[in-house]
Amino acid sequence: MLPVGPPPGADETFYASVGGEETFRRLVARFYEGVAADPVLRPLYPEEDLGPAEERLRFFLIQYWGGPATYHERRGHPRLRMRHVPFAIGPAERDAWLAHMRAAVDSLDLSPDQDETLWSYLVYAAGSMQNRP
Repeated sequence: MLPVGPPPGADETFYASVGGEETFRRLVARFYEGVAADPVLRPLYPEEDLGPAEERLRFFLIQYWGGPATYHERRGHPRLRMRHVPFAIGPAERDAWLAHMRAAVDSLDLSPDQDETLWSYLVYAAGSMQNRP
């Protein structure tokens, strides 16, 4: 099961320390720019417009890292693995997802520690969503 938030007892949330909503908005927008043209990932998104998927990921990451609980208010518990079961996610899909997310993380002005914290979670999450060998 994926952790559902930042470590307990943190004085400042990761969300706040990296710049809040604007940082996550930039991260997710950059990520979906890559997804839009990716022949491996784009077919996994049934919606013609990636906007709703972008909004869901943005709200999830904001909530996960200590920001407003908009994701929970709109969609309930994340149940990430369950929500991704209908989509065939194997090593190629995982690696493509990580490649676009790496480019998105690199586009931010994060400290090395912030980058490592965020990237470690994203690698873990991508591996957890894989549901095909």
